[in-house]
Amino acid sequence: MLEVTDALAEVLARVRPRKPEESPLASAVLGRVLAADVLAETDSPPFPKSLRDGYAVLAADCTSPNAELRVVAEIAAGAMPMRPINSGECTRIFTGAPIPEGANAVVMQEDTVPLAGELVRITDAAVKPGQHIFACGTEMRSGDVVLTPGTVLNAATLGLLAGLGKTTAKLFPAPRVAILSTGDELVEAGQPLKPGHIRNSNGPMLVAQTAAAGAVPSYLGNARDDAAKVRAMIGEGLTSADVLVIAGGVSVGKFDLVPTVLEEIGVAIHVRQVRMKPGKPFLFGTKDNVLVFGLPGNPVSAYVGFALFVHPALRILAGHTDPGPRITTLPVAEGIAVSNDRPTYHPARLELGNTGWMVHPLSWMGAPDLRGFQSADALLVLPPGDTRLDRGQPASVVILNCN
Repeated sequence: MLEVTDALAEVLARVRPRKPEESPLASAVLGRVLAADVLAETDSPPFPKSLRDGYAVLAADCTSPNAELRVVAEIAAGAMPMRPINSGECTRIFTGAPIPEGANAVVMQEDTVPLAGELVRITDAAVKPGQHIFACGTEMRSGDVVLTPGTVLNAATLGLLAGLGKTTAKLFPAPRVAILSTGDELVEAGQPLKPGHIRNSNGPMLVAQTAAAGAVPSYLGNARDDAAKVRAMIGEGLTSADVLVIAGGVSVGKFDLVPTVLEEIGVAIHVRQVRMKPGKPFLFGTKDNVLVFGLPGNPVSAYVGFALFVHPALRILAGHTDPGPRITTLPVAEGIAVSNDRPTYHPARLELGNTGWMVHPLSWMGAPDLRGFQSADALLVLPPGDTRLDRGQPASVVILNCN
């Protein structure tokens, strides 16, 4: 039986990013990872532009109080100057418009007084060269590396790429994940619940966790406790996805058929059990380039197993350099006393107080209690044995739902 850190190391040692591909840039690629440098093809801005509505002037003309200048033109954003300005002249200009030749400063409209005869009085007696001008190439120069591999695409990144004129970029593809639940006792939502049966919460939960991790889920359905059926559905997952996640059937009971079936079809098993609670009967294997995860059928155990092992693997496949899980130390917001035979991952919620972030243990009745996890955004890591933490004591915390 492996420790959690050793089991995760076994997983990550066998994960490689997917082959990058040129992808259209749209909201669908939010969260994807850039796989190649993006260079500026032009200076930005491509011309010196005004940062204010006002007047483009020569700073030397505005050294005396209440200097008066002749307005010789007007330039709106999107227009080009039609003539340079000379000493004693200025141009009415608007935010974003190009600075005319000869001008080296912009005076804000608030610091001027329009006069008759196309004249304007400059009331700003401290005009300096370059003021309120965004010089050509200030943001970037042609040939600059603007974005590097590993950049995660967010709204600002997509805006920046659009500003560079890019409609596609080389990205790591989102991993494809096939999800399979097992068990004669499971009934899908919307179907009649017969005596002795329970609802299948694993399927929808794992689909949601996969999507939240930035991967593309495909739910294969529920396999009954029949070796032939399990073999057929596993085979489908192995041929259609980068990752196969199986919930249930991975322990050592009579109807835990998954490990035997996997070995029969050539899946190499690298991890068989992990010393943790919940989630001890965890399985990890590989076949060709497909990663296979066997999670316990208990929904809470499946949830935690996905967070600790599957999510980090999906991050590497998607091109992230930091797989996680993200672990930190925070003071507990409320005391807790427990006794566990294995390291335990207890549901918790992060709280921002007057002194900073704290972690609040949630009420939880153990492995079957998925309801206790529905408001959790962290896992409080409790060591084996008798543990008592008083309010304010530091504890190890796994941060959930972070991409």
